[in-house]
Amino acid sequence: MREDSTFAEALTSVRAAVLRPEVLIEEVPAPTRLAPSALALSGEVIPSRNADDEPIATGRFVVLHDPAEPEPWEGQWRVVTYAKATVEPEVGHDPFVGTVGWSWLTDALEARGLEWAATAGTVTCVLSESFGALAEREPTVEMEIRASWTPLDGRIDAHLQAWGDLLCTIAGLPPLPEGVVALPQRR
Repeated sequence: MREDSTFAEALTSVRAAVLRPEVLIEEVPAPTRLAPSALALSGEVIPSRNADDEPIATGRFVVLHDPAEPEPWEGQWRVVTYAKATVEPEVGHDPFVGTVGWSWLTDALEARGLEWAATAGTVTCVLSESFGALAEREPTVEMEIRASWTPLDGRIDAHLQAWGDLLCTIAGLPPLPEGVVALPQRR
């Protein structure tokens, strides 16, 4: 995959982005047929910051760059993400769960002062109830937010930070207090 200088600059800023300490990310193979340049990151929220502990949320953040500005994108950048976590069982019965989940994404982008266009996505909740030999298991609800958008401001690192904020929100972590600075946390 050919890497242009604009994309190389964005990669440098994304790799230097500071996320909450509970968010562990690692670079994974990027899709090769969606755009001339791409970067993919896998993320997990681990409150203890101990990589051996089980994550309470997982997700993926993919950045696509095409200087030809594909029409559906409305720009030369495209971010494609998902965030997934087990949530409280009553959430699965809330008729506004989709609206709330989507607002977590837009709130995260707005809180970082970002500009974007061409948003698309889904919010899905899956309720699992066990029966028979598994009847003793408690019901679980898994929420997944899949979203894509076009960053208009060139601040791809800040879009990654907003996605990290979304990942922490879906995991049920409270926002960091004002003035608290997150430290880099990589695998």
